[in-house]
Amino acid sequence: MILPVILSGGAGTRLWPLSREEYPKQLLPLNGELTMLQETASRLTGLTDIAAPMVLCNEAHRFLVAEQMRQLNNGAGRIILEPCGRNTAPAVTIAALQAMCDGADPVLLVLPADHLIQQVDIFQQAVTSGLALAEAGKLVTFGIVPDKAETGYGYIRAGEALGVKGEGLGVRGNPSHLTPYAVNSFVEKPDAETAQGYLESGDYYWNSGMFMFKASRFLAELETFNPQMFSACQAAHAALQDDLDFLRLDAELFAACPSDSIDYAVMEKTAEAVVIPLDAGWNDIGSWSALWEVAEKSSTGNVTRGDVLLEDTRNCYLHAGSRLIAGVGIDNLVVVETADAVLVAHRDRVQEVKQIVSQLKQQQRSEALLHKRVNRPWGAYECVDAGPRFQVKRITVNPGASLSLQMHHHRAEHWVVVRGIAKVTRGEEVSLVTENHSIYISIGKYHRLENPGKLPLELIEVQSGSYLGEDDIVRIEDVYGR
Repeated sequence: MILPVILSGGAGTRLWPLSREEYPKQLLPLNGELTMLQETASRLTGLTDIAAPMVLCNEAHRFLVAEQMRQLNNGAGRIILEPCGRNTAPAVTIAALQAMCDGADPVLLVLPADHLIQQVDIFQQAVTSGLALAEAGKLVTFGIVPDKAETGYGYIRAGEALGVKGEGLGVRGNPSHLTPYAVNSFVEKPDAETAQGYLESGDYYWNSGMFMFKASRFLAELETFNPQMFSACQAAHAALQDDLDFLRLDAELFAACPSDSIDYAVMEKTAEAVVIPLDAGWNDIGSWSALWEVAEKSSTGNVTRGDVLLEDTRNCYLHAGSRLIAGVGIDNLVVVETADAVLVAHRDRVQEVKQIVSQLKQQQRSEALLHKRVNRPWGAYECVDAGPRFQVKRITVNPGASLSLQMHHHRAEHWVVVRGIAKVTRGEEVSLVTENHSIYISIGKYHRLENPGKLPLELIEVQSGSYLGEDDIVRIEDVYGR
């Protein structure tokens, strides 16, 4: 049995302003209609003897992850919530412990949620080839066949070829071959000259961050090479608690786990590491230039998304989210527009976008965390206007959904229903508010907003008061466990 373990904890700062801390790149549809997370889960369809995927994600993303997985036919198995980021090794250890706790010892297929793989059939052949090795006790990784001297990736140096072979075998350098090799070594990101040597030798592969191994085998190796991490993860897993449809890790215990990658914690130390070369149109979509590289381009080398008009423009990536972008006489630029931010960068310097995100965080600006439209488990809200002592929001509540029973110390709220029917609890009073009618919530009054109908509820909220921050919410009851 293969148990896919999808790691969905990244922040994707280099894809700002589309990717935000509370809505990162793996939850966005960057290369098609499906999000990166959904594409990762969907490419498992067709594999035999495979379980519903286990997903590990930041607890702040739990409802978005659950909804996106629900939209897929194969759905999700367990969703484990990480209270903080501790890198990939603790996350996979928790997954392995949970798999063993569920009464099985499956082969874990560890997949980052933010990778693009264009040739799914070759990927599935590689997984099938790796299964026999993993069941035999090997720790398998997938090395991407390099097509350029890339300095942004770590490398894997292949050693001797092994006797186990899968479909489409050939000689090293043949893009279709799936011959497994013992891992000679893992290599850090090289400089340009060294990377060129790696490419020419044919013995090196990009480190994809994808792995296959039996749960028990990985745990045994981790206990041998990093007993401190193993013990800390055991303690954190032992305190795992059910929370609605999720499994929640104890924040203090999980934060005590050493932070390290699978590579450093286990793969670089074990004698049982195996690499299967993979040439399947892989890309980790780590920057806007990477998106430009994989996208279909016009005759002048441009990639456009949304409402874009161009004149004498070449080799650009332009993404219009909420308004028209017009480009004249530009070359090799990335322009990304959202409702609250515009990024303009040279394509060769898009890695530096993360420095802008650092500045935003230092200035405590909301553009680092949220989009103008903020998704919530009950629906969404969007700020329409704001000023001293007032704020106007457009609120959408999904059919059958309910906000928490709450109160505010510093603000009053006036709700105007523009579509649907609102069920409003205000103190001891419960009333229905229909279209073109309104209701006022005074400061300190307990209240709840619900949508009892079968269509989305839309309303305009006018807040007024001395402080209008989202942290001025005192929740009395909440069906989402916040």
